[in-house]
Amino acid sequence: MTSGLTHAGISAAVSAPLIELRGATVDFGRVRALCDVDLSVRVGESLALVGANGSGKTTLLRALHGQVTLAAGTRCAASSAAQAMVFQRPFLMRLSVWRNVWLALWLAGVPADVRAARSSAALGRVGLAALAQRPARALSGGQQQRLALARAWAVQPAVLLLDEPTANLDPSAKREVESLLAGFVDDGVTLVMSTHNLGQAKRLAKRVVHLDEGRIRADLPTTDFFDGPVDERTELFLKGRT
Repeated sequence: MTSGLTHAGISAAVSAPLIELRGATVDFGRVRALCDVDLSVRVGESLALVGANGSGKTTLLRALHGQVTLAAGTRCAASSAAQAMVFQRPFLMRLSVWRNVWLALWLAGVPADVRAARSSAALGRVGLAALAQRPARALSGGQQQRLALARAWAVQPAVLLLDEPTANLDPSAKREVESLLAGFVDDGVTLVMSTHNLGQAKRLAKRVVHLDEGRIRADLPTTDFFDGPVDERTELFLKGRT
């Protein structure tokens, strides 16, 4: 089954940025969370953000999504490129599994006559169709994450942003979520995810960005990041010393 994604108005050229940050700086009080970040996210990419705790990964995701105010720099995004973000601990309404997806479509302005079909299709895509009427908050952790992915996928985003999508999941649930994400990429969704799992970055990403103290230390194709020469800070990170 395919997603039927349409990216009307987006250039088919792989070089066309969907989201672009230039000199992006983010301050939280006296704390500088991002410093002078340049980053372009292009059509069809699968990009992993890696780095130690507090390196700025979540802040960078939120900056890409337009959720934080930049103290300096600019953010540009294709006006027709729908985005969705899945947080590490997704918030689920006290409603059924099916109604959680339907409500997300309503909030996204999806026409009423297609919400039901899209909700059902999304739950089928993530393997939750049989649990459609179960209370969402009664699901296991892995099932809740799949429901969050269903809500995001249902709005047919061009860009899907994910903050540690398999954190705190058991190995079986991690494999299920990774399989779904790989399928989304195959469908043409552009994927940007933060992860502490370097193996996951190897499996899912074609490009890896290493953040260190709010700065980008490396932005390389995945093979080059893990096998090629990198700067000293990135090498220390890969060796688990930062």
